[in-house]
Amino acid sequence: MTPAIEFTSVPPWAVAPRRAPADLSGRYWTVVAFAGGEPIATEWVAQLKGRHPESAPRVHLVSDDLAATRVLDADVATARVGWRLLMAGPAVACLRLRAHALGIGIGDDEITVASTDVAHRDVHCAHCRTVTRREVPLGGVVTCDGCGRRLAVQAHVSRRIGAHLGVLT
Repeated sequence: MTPAIEFTSVPPWAVAPRRAPADLSGRYWTVVAFAGGEPIATEWVAQLKGRHPESAPRVHLVSDDLAATRVLDADVATARVGWRLLMAGPAVACLRLRAHALGIGIGDDEITVASTDVAHRDVHCAHCRTVTRREVPLGGVVTCDGCGRRLAVQAHVSRRIGAHLGVLT
């Protein structure tokens, strides 16, 4: 059973794959592409250069969360007014990077996300706080890797940790 998502904290791009246009309103950009997000990053760079030919967005192709947070932290350290973050790849990875970005003070209005895969989810156990990664739909059930409880995957995403809430079924 898929829960109603009209009143949810789950971003639309984490429910269905979504290609978003580049945020052309900025002056400086960091583009982070996880595996599978490279074609979108290429489109974004073309859009940015078409509108801002003098711009040189920083483009990072990353393989994991650690690499993504490192390049983001480095770019934020030198960011100027008008800076924007664009990220593309699996929703599960984008949710985690978005959580990190929000945690270091980046506003939601400065972030553009394009998702390529929404089947895999991080599920935060409300009982033991373990995060379990599985291919599971919203409303589906997973077994927690920490405590072994059966968890229903809620239509709620923690902005702080970038994971769906899992509660006892």
